[in-house]
Amino acid sequence: MERFLGKYSEALYALLRLIAGFLFTCHGAQKLFGALGGEKVSDALMQVAGGIEFFGGILIAVGLFAGWAAFIASGMMAVAYFKAHAPGGFWPIQNHGELAVLYCFVFLYIASRGSGAFSLERAFRKGR
Repeated sequence: MERFLGKYSEALYALLRLIAGFLFTCHGAQKLFGALGGEKVSDALMQVAGGIEFFGGILIAVGLFAGWAAFIASGMMAVAYFKAHAPGGFWPIQNHGELAVLYCFVFLYIASRGSGAFSLERAFRKGR
């Protein structure tokens, strides 16, 4: 499979970054604006989380400082897991924390790779 898909790895990475960032932005939009069927939060900690989700998700999706934004988002999701989900049981499947764990590690991977080839960051670098 690697021989076939390997030649598309940069484009697939960009797609992963775009989709993960967009979905994370949607979570932030729910918290900050009550959009997409969510409720606007009033708790200060949840507003900070919503800001990281919304603005960090945008940066990750478009590939601008994606490594830094993803690192912060990964840490936030680790905190969210242990604060909100882990008290409900040991296993993520029990405590409904699968999405938090998945986001945490996807963003940690993005933090390790940076913005990548198909990104605003790369486009700005080429423009110099």
